[in-house]
Amino acid sequence: MEGRARAPAAGTVLNALATETGAAFAIDEYTRATVELDDGGEVTADVAEDPDADTRLIEACVAAMTERFGDGEGGHVRTESEVPMAAGLKSSSAAANATVLATLSALDATDELNRADACRLGVDVAREVGVTVTGAFDDASASMLGGVTVTDNATDELLAREERDWDVLVWTPPERAYSADADVERCRQVAPMADLVADLALDGAFGRAMTVNGLAFCEALGRSADPMVEAMSGAHGVSLSGTGPSFVAVGERSALDAVREHWDRREGRTLLTTTQTEGATIS
Repeated sequence: MEGRARAPAAGTVLNALATETGAAFAIDEYTRATVELDDGGEVTADVAEDPDADTRLIEACVAAMTERFGDGEGGHVRTESEVPMAAGLKSSSAAANATVLATLSALDATDELNRADACRLGVDVAREVGVTVTGAFDDASASMLGGVTVTDNATDELLAREERDWDVLVWTPPERAYSADADVERCRQVAPMADLVADLALDGAFGRAMTVNGLAFCEALGRSADPMVEAMSGAHGVSLSGTGPSFVAVGERSALDAVREHWDRREGRTLLTTTQTEGATIS
């Protein structure tokens, strides 16, 4: 029994650490999962890009799916990703989504669960494993459903979903940051600004929402907003993505090309891509 699936990365519109309301958008970069099931009962895993990576999340996703929709099968899951880990681009959410769908495919159980509920199961597993502070339903829903999503992470409620055809510029410095290590109490101090961002997002003003979010959370997390300033004159919106270290800007390609000239001078990796509206898929 074998299944394969892929799920896109995502960028931040509203960080959910302040109020548990969050928003994110899918981008055209992917994590792919291959799941092979057997009758052994034990689940193993490996990450193609990092042999020493923590695989608890993807192993637990397989186990949760086989327990609920199978007979407790074991097996092996392997992920391959274009998305750097611990970079603020929702690599954990993408890996969980791809693994959940690949396992359902291997079990021939894809009709048992709609994608939103499959996403919620992956979020529950992420909470149990401890790789997320908020539950990250905002990130996971954008990756699973595509487009831009606004969510209540306290209740795993999808508040809004819209599609936007943006070009997207991503800058990822060499450092890594884990959301579970973020100073949550300090982030909660910017809750009034997060409420404003949520109102903007629910009104569909995603670009302005991103920019306000980025300024607030750069300050809360002690990160320089200089990359945002370099993008503001041309981008439709720009933000720190998650808890960083990546920054994301959206807008017209010609404007983002100009922003890229600035970001290319910085150490790290720049990527020019697009939004993704299809979400996670079984392959």
